[in-house]
Amino acid sequence: MNFKERTHLIKTEAKRLGFLSCGISKAEFLEEEAPRLENWLERNMNGEMGYMENHFDKRLDPTKLVEGSKSVISVLLNYFPEEEQNPDSFKISKYAYGTDYHFVIKDKLKSLLHFIQDKIGDVHGRAFVDSAPVLDKAWAAKSGLGWIGKNSNLLTQQVGSFYFVAELIVDLELEYDTPVTDHCGTCTACIDACPTEAIVQPYVVDGSRCISYLTIELKDQIPSEFQGKLDGWMFGCDVCQDVCPWNRFSKPHREPLFDPHPDLLAFTKKDWQEITEDVFKKVFKKSAVKRTKLSGLKRNIDFLGK
Repeated sequence: MNFKERTHLIKTEAKRLGFLSCGISKAEFLEEEAPRLENWLERNMNGEMGYMENHFDKRLDPTKLVEGSKSVISVLLNYFPEEEQNPDSFKISKYAYGTDYHFVIKDKLKSLLHFIQDKIGDVHGRAFVDSAPVLDKAWAAKSGLGWIGKNSNLLTQQVGSFYFVAELIVDLELEYDTPVTDHCGTCTACIDACPTEAIVQPYVVDGSRCISYLTIELKDQIPSEFQGKLDGWMFGCDVCQDVCPWNRFSKPHREPLFDPHPDLLAFTKKDWQEITEDVFKKVFKKSAVKRTKLSGLKRNIDFLGK
């Protein structure tokens, strides 16, 4: 098989596995990202996410993660829900409605790798789902799956941004895609709507001000300066995606594992304020919300109620 045939085979299988799209780029040092990441870290925009400072070289060079790697196969998986929460409720980011995406995507990527090994031969690689020093969005953009927007999310025409980004890094040469152009234009909807003014300039998000950071990553008390600014979000935040014009094209996902527990959609603010450990475990049995534990969720709810 030549590069073109291999590539077509992989993309066809990715589609069959339920991925929204698949793009491929050459595994090489991310030159443009290096100064950008360095500057972001120097400005302490990672807040207490100290892990962002680790493995700087690996974040920029996939060959340091997978020996002999030649290609980065990037994939997108839609998570936009058919139904949303009760409007009289504290809010959870849509990505956390169903089963934790790490497990769902990892399984699909492992299936894709086994398929490649079965059809093409002795191929070595690793699956990455937002849990290793890989700049997922940069690779997806390099692979032509979208452009990084002013809210620092990957955006795609006709699809929007309500999808997960993950990749397989393999020691196999393939046909490479080219980046697409930026289609944000003069729009500043995400910058104008951010409740905590976390988008400090177009394409730069101060992570330490982001509601997702404050409600998930931050382990200490939420600083009082954000009182009244969390817009009802108790886990994550979708504001900059909800207002993005490209998301008017979002279509509901077809992944049963991402369907929410029925109680999650029906709960009112009162239900959340009275939630018990047993209910928390039942509603969020396999959810990413378990990351905050019940104590973290209660901290966020208390902060919203002040």
